Amino acid sequence: MPLLRTPDERFANLPDFSFEPRYVDINCARVHYINEGHGETILCLHGEPTWSYLYRKMIPILSRGHRVLSMDFIGFGRSDKFSDPIEYSFEMHRSTIAAFIEKLDLRGITMVVQDWGGILGLRVATQMPDRLSKLVIMNTGLPTGDVPPTDGFMKWRAYAASTPDLPCGIIVRRSAVKRESITDEIVAAYDAPFPHATYKAGAQMFPLLVPIEYDQAGAAEMRETREALRTWTKPALVMFSDGDPVTRGGDRFFRKLIPSAKDEPEIVIEGAGHFLQEEKGEDIAHHIVSFIERSALR
Repeated sequence: MPLLRTPDERFANLPDFSFEPRYVDINCARVHYINEGHGETILCLHGEPTWSYLYRKMIPILSRGHRVLSMDFIGFGRSDKFSDPIEYSFEMHRSTIAAFIEKLDLRGITMVVQDWGGILGLRVATQMPDRLSKLVIMNTGLPTGDVPPTDGFMKWRAYAASTPDLPCGIIVRRSAVKRESITDEIVAAYDAPFPHATYKAGAQMFPLLVPIEYDQAGAAEMRETREALRTWTKPALVMFSDGDPVTRGGDRFFRKLIPSAKDEPEIVIEGAGHFLQEEKGEDIAHHIVSFIERSALR
């Protein structure tokens, strides 16, 4: 399983991203993460096809009173990348997050998830509840293969499968409510991890890993995750944006599913698309700080 490593110079002088890179070895791969601030631990998990750059607007605010970590999945960001698509699986990604938490001995975690960060992160959270303190759930889902996927998702899946050289930065721009806010420099930052198409096997595979059939890998795990969240009593904040056609309605699903989510205000992030951290990162960070403060008073 040959591994690729993006040259460091690809990450030089990225706009608003001066965080010190840190690394941990997991299953023979080098996994990158950011570690800023001190205090209660906040772990941020990104989705497809982004990396920890997505959280750059949130980290300075959150790290004023907390320890904030943002890891890059294998195949993304500054983490190592498999060149062979077959190496990317639901279980590989899930076990990487679990091993990351164990290796750094993270406890009392407020887990912040979006997109695949939610699919994988919520699975890990329900398997390691003793290490979790709170959940912040944004623009994601728990697909089980029970319900046919939308036409929009199937078109995206087909596009990813047939496009080995995914235009990752342009995908982020196209998802935005105000596309002009995603400058060429920001597009380049999302493209930075991928010098050429060989590095994009992980990004190409993620849409194919979403369970669309009942017996597909990951589907049973998603059903188990749903059942575990039905009895989740630790604080949970659900925040979805108003401009994401992919996950629209998911906020109602999670508030109905998770008992403790009903204790929190129904927050909608206005004027943001799928990658709401990119468009409204500062607002989201302030909501998370308030959520943590409210939870401490209970």
